[in-house]
Amino acid sequence: MKNQTSILIVDDDEAIRKLISIYLKNEAYEVHQASTGVEALEIVNQRSIDCIVLDIMMPELDGLQTLMKIREEKVIPVILLSAKSEDLDKITGLSLGADDYMTKPFNPLELAARIKAQIRRHKVFHEVKETNISICDMTIDPQTRLVKVKSQQINFTPREFDILLLLAKNQEKVLSTEQIYTHVWKADPYGSDNTVMVHIRKIREKLEKETGKRYIETVWGVGYKITC
Repeated sequence: MKNQTSILIVDDDEAIRKLISIYLKNEAYEVHQASTGVEALEIVNQRSIDCIVLDIMMPELDGLQTLMKIREEKVIPVILLSAKSEDLDKITGLSLGADDYMTKPFNPLELAARIKAQIRRHKVFHEVKETNISICDMTIDPQTRLVKVKSQQINFTPREFDILLLLAKNQEKVLSTEQIYTHVWKADPYGSDNTVMVHIRKIREKLEKETGKRYIETVWGVGYKITC
């Protein structure tokens, strides 16, 4: 029976892995380490992991590629680490399904706090009992986090699903990018327009590919709403 909260640290720098491990073990976490993306995927498939700290710049299978593989099957909070600080790198990581992002060098205590926050948010979200939501022929199940149109299942990243669910709960109501970002990312919405726009585009592309409908309407100068 699993008692401890398990954290997976993925970084090709052994010194960084050891540093993070020390702080997390002091917080009573069970810590697993991987030096490559391939090794990380093996651990994720074999063990129950509650949060992943994932470095972007790794040889062979980099962090973003590893994240994409994880998101194909798992809904686990992922915090990206990178020496890069450009907005494009952050947006790319978040659009692929990362839950948070920290730039090296970082404060290990802050990382531990962010891990705790992500795990708490993840658990609270999944413990809340919610009924299915229907939009025309689309059904959204908040419990299993599955989206189906008729009998066809459509797969979304955790962020994409959260946005779609938020819009569905507010059917026909226009939500601004700031409202969407604040609710989904739980962060200050300053400079959030591009991040939300990237996610909305990907949601539309997936829906349109499978159904021929976009569902999400842009209200220019205001925000987005979901329509039948």
